[in-house]
Amino acid sequence: MEHLKPSDLKTILHSKRSNIYYLQYCRVLVNGGRVEYVTDEGKRSLYWNIPIANTTVIMLGTGTSVTQAAMREFARAGVLVGFCGGNGTPLYAANEAEAAVSWLTSQSEYRPTEYLQHWVSFWFDDEKRLAAAIAFQRERIKQIQKHWLSERLSRQEKFVIQLPVLQTLLERYEKSLITCTSVQYLLAQEAVLTKALYKLAAEATKYGEFTRAKRGGGADIANRFLDHGNYLAYGLAATACWVTGLPHGLAVMHGKTRRGGLVFDVADMIKDALILPQAFISAMAGEDEQEFRQRCISGLQKADALDVMIETLQSTAEYFGRAV
Repeated sequence: MEHLKPSDLKTILHSKRSNIYYLQYCRVLVNGGRVEYVTDEGKRSLYWNIPIANTTVIMLGTGTSVTQAAMREFARAGVLVGFCGGNGTPLYAANEAEAAVSWLTSQSEYRPTEYLQHWVSFWFDDEKRLAAAIAFQRERIKQIQKHWLSERLSRQEKFVIQLPVLQTLLERYEKSLITCTSVQYLLAQEAVLTKALYKLAAEATKYGEFTRAKRGGGADIANRFLDHGNYLAYGLAATACWVTGLPHGLAVMHGKTRRGGLVFDVADMIKDALILPQAFISAMAGEDEQEFRQRCISGLQKADALDVMIETLQSTAEYFGRAV
């Protein structure tokens, strides 16, 4: 049997890979040269193949274990692995849950350095770092407009958005970016936008009163879905950073010293556009966590969310890095 080189497993670009896995109550191992997860049904063990060369992220939930051999194969294929709680939240990996974006990445010595060099050349300049954060927020606005005003959502009878209100909200936020003088001001304006979007989505689905709560919000299903879906976005954001060779600590908006801050920055580009409306739609439809997760994964793939993240990181690094 011919042995595959690690480079052979990376021929599918991360942005073109089809699979994101959340696994629970199973064992992940190597069987006959393939990575598989094993579930027990009665006296039988069922083996399911994981196509690692076409996989972006693996999230290991409650009751899972993974062998050293499987982790070796994940690393060779450039698959990010995260340990998490039930139904995808919270995310643990190597650090405590509050780190939120602690992914176990393969330790490749051959990731590109081009974008990292551009990034660090402007990152220590407060004005350029703020400008990069504003560029991320403009992409966020673009994604919200693209997906909230799309034909797919307009066909949703359970999501009737007030278009003039949305347009006014986004225009006001975009104008605030022009006069933004600090990251603190930007974070404050961003919080106002997000709160207004929650209200719009709740009204569009007739969800009723809604208050965003940290760590799932107890029995509130929309809050739980938001946490769940956001972790999927964090996984893609972590992948985008890893692919472009950018350390998660080099944030432009979520704090210079916050661990994983860049992952939060990148995930924000698509969270409101894709995860937020789906959380309210699925909550009102009475869907369970698995159905909601599958809709999110499908939506992220159809929207080429990972492409958007990677291309924005690359263009931001090149533009501000070369402007130094």
